[in-house]
Amino acid sequence: MIERRPFDSLGGANHGWLDAKHHFSFANYYDGARMGWGALRVWNDDTIASQTGFPPHPHGDMEIITYVREGAITHQDNLGNKGRTVAGDVQVMSAGTGITHAEYNLEPGTTRIFQIWIIPNQQGNPPSWGTKPFPVGDRSGRFVALASGFKDDTDALPLRTDARVLGATLKKGETAEYSFGEHRFAYLVPSKGKVAVNGMTLDERDGAAIRNESSISVTALEDAELVLVDASP
Repeated sequence: MIERRPFDSLGGANHGWLDAKHHFSFANYYDGARMGWGALRVWNDDTIASQTGFPPHPHGDMEIITYVREGAITHQDNLGNKGRTVAGDVQVMSAGTGITHAEYNLEPGTTRIFQIWIIPNQQGNPPSWGTKPFPVGDRSGRFVALASGFKDDTDALPLRTDARVLGATLKKGETAEYSFGEHRFAYLVPSKGKVAVNGMTLDERDGAAIRNESSISVTALEDAELVLVDASP
């Protein structure tokens, strides 16, 4: 089963400094049919104006992954972590027993991010944060794990959940495949470009909720950049 969720069907709110679109229920947007997808709880598509951002606020017991689509995001938290994550790269914050953080766009132009929350399968651990560059060329024509809770994904940022966040870049006409284990919940969004997923067309920033598929074949109908979450039930 693959369910297309067009970008213009997403919930959201425009706060001026922040134009947020929500693939799943979040904040003041509620849809009982879109409360999450397996352990994947949140997928927000945020556009953040220059010199603005999210002031310090707390989180607990959640894996929070930020994929930067355009611009850069600057992180700071009460553990003393500071860092800047640029377009194409990823940061992971494991909120654990509690963390307070701020995320700002300190760039001269707009920053666009996917913010992804996945429910952890571990509790009681101290919070942590990390970021890592992932050269776009390394995921050309294939899916590469950017963040993962599986030990085999040694180059990925660690997650405290049985999930992977993967990225791929495809030139027009290229195809990438990905296989799933049993009982997995997957969600795919083209960050850029138009693709066909097992024959179903997705436009830029559309979502595809995938379940009971042993694999997917993604063909770029134009140059594309993809983000895929492979989550547990």
